[in-house]
Amino acid sequence: MSIRENLETLFTQALDAACKDESLQLSNIPPCALERPRDEANGDWASTVALRCSKEAHKNPRDIAQIILDHLPANSYIESTCIAGPGFINIKLSPSCLHDVIQTVRTQQFSYGKHAIRTSEPRVNLEFVSANPTGPLHVGHGRWAVLGDAIARVMTHAGYQVYREFYINDQGVQMDVFGNSVVLRYLELLGEAIEIPEAFYGGAYVIDIAKGILASDGDTWLHADPQTRLVAFRERAYHEMLAANKETLENFHTNFDCWFSERSLYIPDEQGKNSIDYALEAMRSKGYIYEKDGATWFRSTAFDDTKDRVLIKENGEYTYFMSDMAYHHNKLERGFGHLIDLWGADHHGYIKRCEAMLAAWGCPGALEVVLGQLVNLFRDGETVRMSKRTGEMITFQELIDEVGVDATRYTMLSRSSDQPIDFDIEVVKKQDASNPVYYVQYAHARICAVLRKAAGQDVFISRERSAAAGADGADTQPQTTQTAETTLEHASAQNLAANLIGNACDLSSLTCESELALMRKMADFPELISIIARDRAPFKLTHYAQDLAALFHQFYTECRIIDAPEPTRTARLALCDSVRIVLALTLSLMGVSAPEKM
Repeated sequence: MSIRENLETLFTQALDAACKDESLQLSNIPPCALERPRDEANGDWASTVALRCSKEAHKNPRDIAQIILDHLPANSYIESTCIAGPGFINIKLSPSCLHDVIQTVRTQQFSYGKHAIRTSEPRVNLEFVSANPTGPLHVGHGRWAVLGDAIARVMTHAGYQVYREFYINDQGVQMDVFGNSVVLRYLELLGEAIEIPEAFYGGAYVIDIAKGILASDGDTWLHADPQTRLVAFRERAYHEMLAANKETLENFHTNFDCWFSERSLYIPDEQGKNSIDYALEAMRSKGYIYEKDGATWFRSTAFDDTKDRVLIKENGEYTYFMSDMAYHHNKLERGFGHLIDLWGADHHGYIKRCEAMLAAWGCPGALEVVLGQLVNLFRDGETVRMSKRTGEMITFQELIDEVGVDATRYTMLSRSSDQPIDFDIEVVKKQDASNPVYYVQYAHARICAVLRKAAGQDVFISRERSAAAGADGADTQPQTTQTAETTLEHASAQNLAANLIGNACDLSSLTCESELALMRKMADFPELISIIARDRAPFKLTHYAQDLAALFHQFYTECRIIDAPEPTRTARLALCDSVRIVLALTLSLMGVSAPEKM
């Protein structure tokens, strides 16, 4: 359990004891939820339970607070308490309680904060990015990629079963338009006079695909049957673009458990039925399908939608919503009990009808939609809309090529998904403390440098002792010492820490406020994971990382580490190591690296 949970248990036990000896008359003991005081000077935690008991107990809240404190079990968590205002109980944690945080972090390593939520929630299907395979990913797709990926990482760490899915919109009119766009560019390359319709795809990438076909096939397709040519070009362009987008996402450290093709919804099974058929049958059996004016409708107004929705048009064509209905029904059929879709904010109006279809199937609340706002791109404060290379919109691959994966991911996670991001390329590229990702990564690298320096000092001392022993005729091992010096620069921080500190050490000397502040911050991590996973709010990771890095930089300035006397030296190295672990873990949940040297 976390420190907070243990404290809440102690207060519940105190109330229970007070009721048993009739110091308090309560029919039910209220939850003893703790909260952070507004002013840190008032302590680490505060409880309002005495005020909530006042009416039933018929006592002054301050008197109730004193009764609770008188019945608190003996424990190692609380250093002091005080009653404030009308009956608040302020709690200050003991240093030994905070010292336990260091040991816990160093023992659990990257499992720290894992399974912070004890959930029985069914398997979660998290769908994100889901771009049409008709062009390269743009910067907005990049934001949705890192949002979805970070949400999945944190939810998994917290204890959820998360399945990551990319929905490929490879069915419909836009695919034929894409194929025809390539056909026209191919004909143009062969000298044909063509006119590109306004609705067609006119990007340079379309010309590149056409050039590739011309290079491999020559003019074979010049006089081919138009429909045969369209299908061939469409499929080649589709697979080429999908492969490019997959590569971009993999380079961005974003992977999926499933790339789900919309086309698969239309493929019949052994019974001759496809997913569209099964979804329609399932909805019809619930009584929410009807025919009107030659079209097939879903009665979504039964679930507070503004109007009913067409599924099949008069001419027999399926609407986009029909595909979406079949797709979400397919998810349910695959055993997912909770569906999270990450969409662009421009799809806000689509939410109600999708919630209605899940409710109609008897799964109200099973669909959760997280909206992601767009990214405003700048360079030195000036709006950037066009790529210098193509004269068109900057692709996401171009952005990460220039800025780098770490800086791009961190910056795009720095604000809540419901807020737009102002992404200034030149600012994000800066290698100084003004750049948040650099500031946090530097804190991690600084700790690794401290560990290397401490290990180097130990090697130097060992060498001096060996030399002294050799002068007395003792058997020395200079080759071993020399090897240690040679390999020191290549040793991982984790191995260095293990050799320097061991599994446990005396931490009682860690009483400075800057030391305690670091421990308090690390103690917050498991609960933070619970909050981020519950609220789908990975932007809070960036705030936490910056706060922890700032506290470390302050500690580093105020406290001697390597040249401190024992046991303080080893204790502070243990503190540094635990901060290193939590920083690296926090960065990893964002998909950002934790460099050991910068």
